[in-house]
Amino acid sequence: MDPLTQSFVDRGDLAHLALFLWATASSGFCLWMMRELARSNARFSDFVTAVAKLNTLFG
Repeated sequence: MDPLTQSFVDRGDLAHLALFLWATASSGFCLWMMRELARSNARFSDFVTAVAKLNTLFG
């Protein structure tokens, strides 16, 4: 077992270890979602720009 994990097990702080792992996973998921949202906004902006160009072409 990892020495850090073994330290938590020896001291009986499994709840703290679980909370830390949950917080780390949640933060990572939040960062991933924010990155995906930024990419989605960029794609939507490109789409709106293309529609605007078509409108000026056919307008």
